[in-house]
Amino acid sequence: MGHLYAMRMGYFLSTEEFTPAELVEQARLAAEAGFTSLFVSDHYHPWNDEQGQSPFVWSIIGAVSQVCDLPITTAVTCPTVRIHPAIIAQAAATSAVLTNGRFHLGVGSGEALNEHILGDAWPAAEVRLQMLEEAIEIMRELWTGKVVNHDGRFYTVDHARLYTIPDTPPDVYVSAFGPKAIDLAADIGDGFISTKPDADAVRRFREAAGTGNTHGKPTLAATKGCWAPSVDEGLDIAYRLWPNEGLPGELAQVLPTPEHFEQASTLVTPDRMKMPRGPDPEPYLELATQYAEAGFDVLHVAAVGPHYKQLIDMYATEVLPRFHAPEAQ
Repeated sequence: MGHLYAMRMGYFLSTEEFTPAELVEQARLAAEAGFTSLFVSDHYHPWNDEQGQSPFVWSIIGAVSQVCDLPITTAVTCPTVRIHPAIIAQAAATSAVLTNGRFHLGVGSGEALNEHILGDAWPAAEVRLQMLEEAIEIMRELWTGKVVNHDGRFYTVDHARLYTIPDTPPDVYVSAFGPKAIDLAADIGDGFISTKPDADAVRRFREAAGTGNTHGKPTLAATKGCWAPSVDEGLDIAYRLWPNEGLPGELAQVLPTPEHFEQASTLVTPDRMKMPRGPDPEPYLELATQYAEAGFDVLHVAAVGPHYKQLIDMYATEVLPRFHAPEAQ
């Protein structure tokens, strides 16, 4: 079998691309295939109209909890603008109860794509991080089951109490890009979420969290793959559905509509599509190995395109056996 990597493999449910029924089916298939956990995206809009879906994530989590017992993490929820953190606290608490404590709340500072819909101003990145910090504080207070009153810089909570709460509060995993955000994630988060095989980011998070090289706070990552009968067909599918993957810089955080993403994506050429594609397992294995060598504890892979059953089957037989899977986070 060759080298065995000490990284778990999870599966990523893309709400931007699949119907609720397909997402529930993917969760069941992923559990049967041997994936150890689930990510699920939290969007109001897809990135473009071609992706074509965007079901409410909390309904999906409820449905998935009834077909498999894998741990579920939102990847990621923005608990600051579109939905007040007191409401996200209730949704997360209920999800944790439904999953018998196997729910983790992944959070981030958000994208204008999803958060602008109520007409609120889209704050600068530094302000968004401050809002996220206050939101996490509120949610953790509410998860105690006590009455909460909060009069903060960004949020007010007036005599709120959650009655349905898990025995143990959900872990909060923080998505972060850049040194300032990574340091904040280490300070206030129970874990770290990224989309890049960046060993420096993992190292900075662990050092800032005070865990050194130990795995006291898990580091989790996400990537994509497009199984298809041929590499060329895989490229066609990936480029049609996810050209936004090739956009640089902070565009993903600031563009406000799917139409804007479609316009910007016309500048992305097919050669910028880096996700593995086609039927050969080697590119998928090579990418997963990059995340393992960067030091991540868990990598979640999302299927792109209609052939998700084939992708899951390929991982089950060709990729998962190369990764050691102790108890999932």
